Amino acid sequence: MADPITLLLDVPSGWAGHWAGPLSELLPGARLLRQDEGPIDTARVDYLITFRPRKGLIASLANLKAVFSLGAGVDGILADPDFPRDIPLMRFVDRSLSRELAQYVVMHVLIFHRGQRYFDAAQAMNKWRQRPLLRPTEDTRIGILGMGEIGTMCAERLRDLDFPVTGWSRTRKSVTGVESFSGAGELAPFLARSDILVCLLPLTPETKGILNAKTFALLPRGAFVINAARGGHLIEADLVEAIDTGHLAGATLDVFQHEPLPADSVLWNHPKITVTPHIAAITDPRAAARAISEGITALERGEPAAHRVNIARGY
Repeated sequence: MADPITLLLDVPSGWAGHWAGPLSELLPGARLLRQDEGPIDTARVDYLITFRPRKGLIASLANLKAVFSLGAGVDGILADPDFPRDIPLMRFVDRSLSRELAQYVVMHVLIFHRGQRYFDAAQAMNKWRQRPLLRPTEDTRIGILGMGEIGTMCAERLRDLDFPVTGWSRTRKSVTGVESFSGAGELAPFLARSDILVCLLPLTPETKGILNAKTFALLPRGAFVINAARGGHLIEADLVEAIDTGHLAGATLDVFQHEPLPADSVLWNHPKITVTPHIAAITDPRAAARAISEGITALERGEPAAHRVNIARGY
């Protein structure tokens, strides 16, 4: 009898239990190893399931067939210089994840657009303060950096609320009611018409640090920035300076250069920055286990698995 396939689940110990149950249920014939349960016989591992593996782990898996990411992004995996470029890497794509992130983006667009922080401050002082919108919805231009599955859904949701929406990506996209910009040559005109800039890009060498002083200077005065992609996209000091000098009105940040965000970070208490702890969208364990089981089943049959990453592009 052939040995069962062996899966290695490499996630923080407090999270492992959330994934182990659904994986065992959907792949009943597989052997599931957990990194948090002690030493692993690395030679037995066929498939790695992870988000940000420990340094050196992938290089130790001599018989690895494929890696499955538990998130939409794979930068935490590709950051390992020893990642074998011939090993298939699959990212997690699921409508529920896209929907949650779109909800987050829409919520924070509306919080800024409707001036909710102004009213929060008034309530804290027991003050009845009314004011109109700073600008009409149809004049509030939203730019989406990154028009993949998540960016497209965000653009469609905001378009349906009557905001004028544009998207920027590596290649031109076709989304009804959303104007498309593409390539380095069209970044500046895209930024110039983004009153609210939403970053949903994959993190690659080309996009690292894209939210910087030069980018902010190209935005209209009073623009607002939302980063729900990766902390590596943002030069945090440049953002703070752009806000403090009055060029930007503020920002909402869900991701950071260092996570957890250090307690002494100036971002925590900045009056014009909203901080959330990387929770814009949390991967649903059952949905991820479903995608992984389908991918492994396909690979074991000698077929390609869905959502394989182009290693050269980084997504």
